[in-house]
Amino acid sequence: MQHPAVPELAHTRARPLHWVATAAAVSAVVALTGLLQPGPATAQPAAQAAPADPGPAKESRPAPPPTAPGTEGAEFPLDCGPADAVVQDEAEGDLDGDRAPETVAVVHCDAGSGTPPRAVYVLTAGQDPKAPPRVVATLLDPLEQRSIDNFTIRDGVVRATLLGYSSVDIPRCCPDTEENVTWRWSGKAFLRSDPARSAGA
Repeated sequence: MQHPAVPELAHTRARPLHWVATAAAVSAVVALTGLLQPGPATAQPAAQAAPADPGPAKESRPAPPPTAPGTEGAEFPLDCGPADAVVQDEAEGDLDGDRAPETVAVVHCDAGSGTPPRAVYVLTAGQDPKAPPRVVATLLDPLEQRSIDNFTIRDGVVRATLLGYSSVDIPRCCPDTEENVTWRWSGKAFLRSDPARSAGA
């Protein structure tokens, strides 16, 4: 008997019940797999922690402006002998444009009577805050034998009226001349309103 070239496939044919069982098993696996699959994302992302409240912002306060020195403790180059040097008047202002005010003092010896001559000095603060002020310039020398009126500082310029005597015969109590003068810092010296005169440091 001649055998067919193609073997019989009868033993590979699935019976109806076998297909039903296989289909049921596959369906169960698919269903189980579906249950194990992660569902659609429903959780909201975690809320980010709010930054800590830094509190009220600290205001940056500007440094206080420099102040003019006083006259207490200053050593004036005024020879009064046994008498004391007396500050008659003082004014403050920025004379050299560096935004640090200076003090200008009108000083005389405590003579007790008469009209002792006046001297005018420029003072600056010492480098050490506890140090006394320093005399850095003489605007009016007491040897000029003058007294002073209308003393002030305006716009960085020292202004005053100098009272004097027309002769040695005029009593020292009663000056009979007057001169309106100014002193202005030139960068190297204080120039008096009379161009022929200047006061250096």
